Amino acid sequence: MGIHQCTAVVLLLLCASLSTYGQPAEIRRRYEHFLTQHVYGGITEQTCDRVMRQRGITRFPTGNDCKEVNTFIQANGNHVRTVCTGGGTRQTENRDLYMSNNQFTVITCTLRSGERHPNCRYRGKESSRKIVVACESEWPTHYEKGVIV
Repeated sequence: MGIHQCTAVVLLLLCASLSTYGQPAEIRRRYEHFLTQHVYGGITEQTCDRVMRQRGITRFPTGNDCKEVNTFIQANGNHVRTVCTGGGTRQTENRDLYMSNNQFTVITCTLRSGERHPNCRYRGKESSRKIVVACESEWPTHYEKGVIV
């Protein structure tokens, strides 16, 4: 392969990686953490224990205490991202927050027993609601709340 072909391949790979995320490293880190904590299309009311354990979700990122409540949005990251890119309404009380224009199905996992990971046991509850997320450079980075409509 000639030098021009190698350069073209490297440029294509670089462009592909930028189009996947297209954001600074710190925003990418926060977005990926948001996805781990709050976005999973395959969760059900019955799978809270397994998902919380597999994803290592605890009260504090560096701790081992069971998290009291965690909400998962039943969607994929691209669908949730639309809240930040035209599918949401900027909130007047905090201009970084956007409320989705449409409802999402969410599963709220509430601790029912246990104190330390991985012995946490959760009860799941499905509901439909508008979600409120913090957006940075059009990427969701924090789940604020759900608004039952």
